[in-house]
Amino acid sequence: MSDDRIPVYISKKLYEEIEKKLSEFSREFKNVDDFVEFALSELMKEEEPYTKEEEETVKRRLRDLGYF
Repeated sequence: MSDDRIPVYISKKLYEEIEKKLSEFSREFKNVDDFVEFALSELMKEEEPYTKEEEETVKRRLRDLGYF
């Protein structure tokens, strides 16, 4: 990943709330920018779809509960 960065604007209130919480995250995040980049990266990850086996298990459970 490139180290190039561009500004992203958030409210001052949110910035200050994140800043207060940083101490609770041990040393995972050096600053608000690191936290925001992590949070946005997590949101952008694509969820892996269910496997066929997992889907069948869910369908069977729903059928057993009377939903199908």
